[in-house]
Amino acid sequence: MPLIGFNHLYQFADGLRSALSVVVAGGADPTVLEAMSLAQRRGWVEPILTGNVHDTQRLADDLNIDLSGFCLIESDEPAVAAVAAVKTGRAQMLMKGQIATRLLMKAILARDTGLRTDKSICQVVMMEILRDKRCFLLSDTGITIQPSLEQKADILRSLIEVATALREPSSLECPRIAVVSATEIATEAMPDTIDAVELTRRAVAGEFAHCVVQGPLSFDLAYAVDAGEKKKIDGSVVGSADAMLFPDLLSANLTVKAIMYTANCCFGGILCGTSCPVVFMSRADTTSTRLNSLAMSLRLLVR
Repeated sequence: MPLIGFNHLYQFADGLRSALSVVVAGGADPTVLEAMSLAQRRGWVEPILTGNVHDTQRLADDLNIDLSGFCLIESDEPAVAAVAAVKTGRAQMLMKGQIATRLLMKAILARDTGLRTDKSICQVVMMEILRDKRCFLLSDTGITIQPSLEQKADILRSLIEVATALREPSSLECPRIAVVSATEIATEAMPDTIDAVELTRRAVAGEFAHCVVQGPLSFDLAYAVDAGEKKKIDGSVVGSADAMLFPDLLSANLTVKAIMYTANCCFGGILCGTSCPVVFMSRADTTSTRLNSLAMSLRLLVR
């Protein structure tokens, strides 16, 4: 089931009937201001920035960015203020800005005032490998350190939801999900491979609607057709995974960072399992990555 690339996501966002309100937790950041300014001019968003208003305005002046049409909210706790803007309906989406992940997650996870749902929260990243004209999703790359079997099931559901939203309009195929590991052989010595077998069994039994799940699969088997041919392993997910569910945060995060910094690719990331999409990438990421992530979120929010 082919996924649309970022160019198509930008075209979708350009065609929105009206801009959506997006609140940024920690607006005093060059990539935040540049991304929000570009997105505003394209008609994607109505920006709301929380944090130190003086610092934000001074940085915008240095960057020659006009903040007309921006709403600036003064707050010593920008994450709390941003989450409150979503909670009260003032904003439809949230973006992580110049703020530590732990502070944003504390505000998101606050029991009464946060953005909790009954789902496990995870980060889903989409990679577009330009050489191969190939897009695929990876999770969980940023939140749950050592997910349990049930948390993996929740993450799998999020991958299905995102993949379905991002599929090519002409495609009627189900998302193909690889439960990845260091090996394709289930062994008690690697408990994650046993989880992979169980998730595959549940998928066959119909627990996860509208998808095909296969695992355990090594990364090469999930990505490359010739790897399956050489290893004599087949299956509908081999060489054609739309999404990869990783056994833990360590393996997922190392994989996604390695691809980001060594491959000719585009990427973006969001949080799933929250009550609204959250644009969620590293503070070290670029303006274009913020725009990519924003375009992903808009596609999920407007269907």
